[in-house]
Amino acid sequence: MTTNVILSAPQHAFLNDLPTPFKAYVGGYGSGKTFVGCLDLLNFIGQYPNQVMAYFGPTYGNIRDVFYPTIEEACRLLNFRCKIMQGNKEVHIYRGPTYFGTIICRSMDNPSSIVGFQFARALIDELDTITQVVKQRDVWNKIIARRRGSIERPVVIGVVTTPEGFKQTYKLFAKNPTKSYSMVQASTYENAQYLPIDYIPTLMETYSKELVQAYIRGLFVNLTEGTVYNIFDRVLNDSKATIDNGEYLHIGMDFNVTNMSAVIHVIRGGDPIAVGELTEIYDTPSMITAIKENFSDHPISIYPDSTGKNRESVDASTSDIVELERAGFNCVYSGVNPMIKDRVASMNRMFESADGKRRYKVNTTLCPTYTEHLEQQSYDKAGMPDKSSDNDHLPDSGGYFICSEYPIVRPVTIVGHRLPV
Repeated sequence: MTTNVILSAPQHAFLNDLPTPFKAYVGGYGSGKTFVGCLDLLNFIGQYPNQVMAYFGPTYGNIRDVFYPTIEEACRLLNFRCKIMQGNKEVHIYRGPTYFGTIICRSMDNPSSIVGFQFARALIDELDTITQVVKQRDVWNKIIARRRGSIERPVVIGVVTTPEGFKQTYKLFAKNPTKSYSMVQASTYENAQYLPIDYIPTLMETYSKELVQAYIRGLFVNLTEGTVYNIFDRVLNDSKATIDNGEYLHIGMDFNVTNMSAVIHVIRGGDPIAVGELTEIYDTPSMITAIKENFSDHPISIYPDSTGKNRESVDASTSDIVELERAGFNCVYSGVNPMIKDRVASMNRMFESADGKRRYKVNTTLCPTYTEHLEQQSYDKAGMPDKSSDNDHLPDSGGYFICSEYPIVRPVTIVGHRLPV
């Protein structure tokens, strides 16, 4: 169907080389995302006439301003014509007088509206522009529940989006995709022939390094202003170290109901190395079991969230830290947690000190989630480490250990002299 349309290599791959139920085209601004998505819908309806399809846009304003003119252009190129029914929010597709199918349009800013109809093909445009992570998941789950197909007519959902950080598209298509998910990434440069001559240079002048990576090169990067552990580098801070037999372990631990976390460390030559992680542990008794099952032959010190002294996972009369101590672990903690800024400063200084030494290493193979969260956690609008994206627990865990054993020594002034405390 698209043989007479000039496509970029990523557009061609999206249309022809991704034989999975869910496929994504992740690209920079001007890389032809909505256009290639429209071609995908029209290719399908040309092969399987008289079907209902769906288009999901960020808002109805986006549907009106972006999708309607783009589907009109795509129809013209493929010898279709379309009749836009703005009141019903539908697009009817014809070739000459012959009716081929209908595209139902819905806005993703109201997930509850994604009900009451079924589709044989769908296009989701700018999924990651939905701000709330929970809302993104809700939208995705509601959309995939509306699919209806057959062996002869497979249902495919296409996602076309600008990468807006490590959101739903990244989690579904890039992080750990199953065999049902495939993706192609595209840069703005690959569609430059259809853009104004100053389009890319203007973006390059305007955007920061991170925004250039996302909005021009089509890459997944953290777009929040400043990441918390911005000194960490998965290459420069990587270590291949593993745990030796009987080696002393230092475990930083964060308490969260149904989602406890721990980072396991060894100390070599006076410097810490993260060599393991425990994630999504249900409660303190479950954490105790996991540690004993995995590290029974090792002496252990645990560096817990000090608030665990006053909170309970299971027994209302027993605190989490008391549970750990009763299990035979040496718990290193004070009455209160260190100040957040001191914990972060301790971590970043160990990742790279002023003299360029990278003392804190991480086995990124054995600590994959810890590595990702060190790269991804950003600051919130109040300037504090963001806790809304669920990527704070492991960095907090590692931080309790680092801040305890490698604290920032702050000078204080006493009668005109600066002394370490």
